[in-house]
Amino acid sequence: MYIAPMSTAADNNFLLPPPAPAYLPARVIGDPEEGGVVVSPLPDPEVADEAPSEPYLTPYDNKRVAMYMWLLDAAYDDEDWRVVARTVLHIDPEKEPKRAHRAWETHLARARWILKEGYKFLFPSPTTH
Repeated sequence: MYIAPMSTAADNNFLLPPPAPAYLPARVIGDPEEGGVVVSPLPDPEVADEAPSEPYLTPYDNKRVAMYMWLLDAAYDDEDWRVVARTVLHIDPEKEPKRAHRAWETHLARARWILKEGYKFLFPSPTTH
């Protein structure tokens, strides 16, 4: 997913991301008059039924860093898990409620772990000579 500002690039002096494909729905979060944003999902890698639980970042995690950020953002905004499962994880909670809830629950827990511990694996420690 990406966030497209509601104003023009000329107004804010920054570059807008490319538009999402037409088949992907967009939604507005917040009041457009107050700087709300249009959220458009981008095609993401497949999401596993459960997030990894290893005590280090996996290749699966590395491919889904943006997804983890979206999960944290949605949790901060107290978004309904069903909305998050559908828009972020691309799992329909109406058709697969148990899978959707478990995927949301474990991926959110993994996102929180990355925020507290896993981020250390994103940056290699400096070596001393």
